[in-house]
Amino acid sequence: MKLVLLGYMGSGKSSVGKLLSEALQYKFTDLDHYIEMSEGMTISQLFKEKGEIYFRRNEATAMTKIISEEKKIVIATGGGTPCYGTVMDDLLANDEVVTIYLKNSLETLTERLFTEKSERPLITHLKTEVELNDFIRKHLFERSYYYNRASIVLACDGLSPETIVEQLVLKLF
Repeated sequence: MKLVLLGYMGSGKSSVGKLLSEALQYKFTDLDHYIEMSEGMTISQLFKEKGEIYFRRNEATAMTKIISEEKKIVIATGGGTPCYGTVMDDLLANDEVVTIYLKNSLETLTERLFTEKSERPLITHLKTEVELNDFIRKHLFERSYYYNRASIVLACDGLSPETIVEQLVLKLF
């Protein structure tokens, strides 16, 4: 089984993914980290130097490669991964893949991301929580169609990563 975690940045995909992979004794891959290692530059640099279209194509290719090579894996995607090209359709069409949307409220995402914005190039320019909230609201509106198509949609507000993993294991098995 191949588990693909979806959700907005700050939703806990990497944290939950690591714990879930440990609990299931699966390999863990963070898609952004995988791309950074294979390209030899950060996601920010890729966007800046090669553009978003290049990055999204590379991201889709990397996802296909990882899924074809691994049998038991948990993949933490980037927030925009399922929203471009045929990525979500391809994931849903693969019988070996279970897509999981870690759903968090606008308020939870704003609260988490405001304290982390210096580490996240996409939002460093936003000065206030109101600006960040508006930015996230717009993205969630655009992306929710893709996220909500996931095989499993788990409401995560107020849950610890450990509790999320427990709930996912119950849903998966």
